[in-house]
Amino acid sequence: MSTTRKGGARARPTRKARPETAKKTDVKIAQAKGRPMLTWVGKRPLSRVTAFPAQHVETFDPTGSLGGKPTDPDVWKDWPAACPKGGLLFHGDNKDVLAHLLANGFRGKVKLIYIDPPFDSGADYVRRVSLRGATGTAKLDGDAYTLGEQIQYTDIWANDNYLQFMYERLLLLKELLADDGSLYVHMDSNRGHQIKLVCDEVFGADSFQREIIWRIGWVSGYKAAARNWIRNHDTIFFYTRDPKRVTFNKEYIPYPEGYTRRDGTPPDGEGRPIEDTWNCDELDRMDSIQIMSFSGEKLDFPTQKNENLVARIVRASSNPGDLVLDCFVGSGTTAAVAQRLGRRWIGCDINKGAIQTTAKRLQIIINEQIAQGKKECTRNAQGKLIEDAEKADEEPPAPAQFALTVWRVNDYDLAIQHNEAVNLACDHIGIQRTRSDAYFDGTLGDALAKIIPFGHPLTPLDLEELKRELEARPEEDRRVTVVCLGMEIAAQAWIEDWNRLRKGDKAVNRIDVIELRTDAKYGKFIKHEAATAKVRMARKKGKVAIEIEDFISPTIVERLAQQAGVVKAAIDDWRAMVDCVMIDTEYDGEVFNVTLSDVPEKKTDLVDGRYELPAPEGQTVVAVKIIDMLGEEVLVTREV
Repeated sequence: MSTTRKGGARARPTRKARPETAKKTDVKIAQAKGRPMLTWVGKRPLSRVTAFPAQHVETFDPTGSLGGKPTDPDVWKDWPAACPKGGLLFHGDNKDVLAHLLANGFRGKVKLIYIDPPFDSGADYVRRVSLRGATGTAKLDGDAYTLGEQIQYTDIWANDNYLQFMYERLLLLKELLADDGSLYVHMDSNRGHQIKLVCDEVFGADSFQREIIWRIGWVSGYKAAARNWIRNHDTIFFYTRDPKRVTFNKEYIPYPEGYTRRDGTPPDGEGRPIEDTWNCDELDRMDSIQIMSFSGEKLDFPTQKNENLVARIVRASSNPGDLVLDCFVGSGTTAAVAQRLGRRWIGCDINKGAIQTTAKRLQIIINEQIAQGKKECTRNAQGKLIEDAEKADEEPPAPAQFALTVWRVNDYDLAIQHNEAVNLACDHIGIQRTRSDAYFDGTLGDALAKIIPFGHPLTPLDLEELKRELEARPEEDRRVTVVCLGMEIAAQAWIEDWNRLRKGDKAVNRIDVIELRTDAKYGKFIKHEAATAKVRMARKKGKVAIEIEDFISPTIVERLAQQAGVVKAAIDDWRAMVDCVMIDTEYDGEVFNVTLSDVPEKKTDLVDGRYELPAPEGQTVVAVKIIDMLGEEVLVTREV
């Protein structure tokens, strides 16, 4: 078994190191003045945005650098004083996160932004995972997912909603970009032409630098089935904040061995300058950074990008110590590359699974870098692993940080994310989705269907909003089915008064309610058994001994039982259901400080399950966080 873990005591960040705002504030946003201007239904400028506080939820600091001296104090001179000096990973809507960054000292501080936003390809990507271990080949596909599962990536939009979504975030990103900073927007042919016009409006057409064509290099099954030319490329738009002030490090592809010019003489220079058409195979041959992750293992994200691709962008448009931002962090490729190439980084995502995947990936890389430092093994400026730093072509970039913190903005909790719940509820009830309607979620038979956000019960305020929507559609005579979790008594009375004047099966705009907690037909939808763990903890001779005796995820067990061909596959070892284990030996009930991180390097490896760590002096609360293969977290705490 191969695991990556770090034990022992560490310095803890002080409470004042949390980048929190005492209350929500308004952040002013500059008007877009570029031309041409694309128009869509519902287009509105973003003159100001509300910035919410951030809640510190997790710290990974194996060297204690957050509580002491950072790796290079000079690099952090421009860093906001209230923020811990390390990688920042935010969980929340990226509009809220970007506003929070602007309100907390990051305006004009970001040297490079690379984003790989939804392409509006019309696909729903559901997290697909397999069990751990040598026999852990049982796949948990997304065809029968339940409320406990998180949709990793939703790529379905109403046309105008998508453009407004991107417009607002590009306006915020411009405010964060440094004067000599660069923006790279990764798109495909579905929306690339429109997003190019939006970028021209936000940044100005003179800030456009290049359209880069990335030849993906492989043709998967669904692409090969196309009736015409096979799509095999993406487009990356390269913009700068100020076209006259831009950081750019020109790169070259080495000439083949024995290459000569036509007249037989050797070529001048270091190689051939890189053009704006990039080949995936060529990137891999250059051996700048291993593909996907340092272990060579592809992560469970369908839209994951090649590390070599991102590494080329990071090297070209930033220098060691610069700040790199990705607000669609996904599987964490941008943060991983930035960490390896000595850049500071900020990442955020609306999806909890993305945050878990990224945090785990960065923990592995940081521990690898710490181990490499002990072996005097490093990477040169191009990212290539070398055993002797003196043989590097130039001074190798040291890691900018050996720590990361995880934050939740606007008290964001994706245990039940609304857009996930909409997809799940529609599938469960049989609602036909209506992608072009900005208010109603679809239709159920002949009735319009509206799903109330599951974070609160149905209230009269929700119904008043529904009333205003129907009044704005005087020709709409269909019934309305409202789907909710819980309903206030006042809301029930409101509906009774509304329906009293709308008798008969063909009554105009009569409102029916499906309350998912009690509905006789659909009530099973909300049933969800949480994962549980049995953990033994004790203090022995100055050590804290921890043993995970058992773990069960009813969701995983149920999914396995439902899948044909897998029902006979028994789970002989509870560790097959566990993705990773983290331990905090001094848990304060708010921030989880990672003392030990047990993250198996390969899918065939298992977590250990037994741990011994130095015991803090006096009574302490030990917390064990277990994350299963579907991303569900179990936290077990005990005072020892």
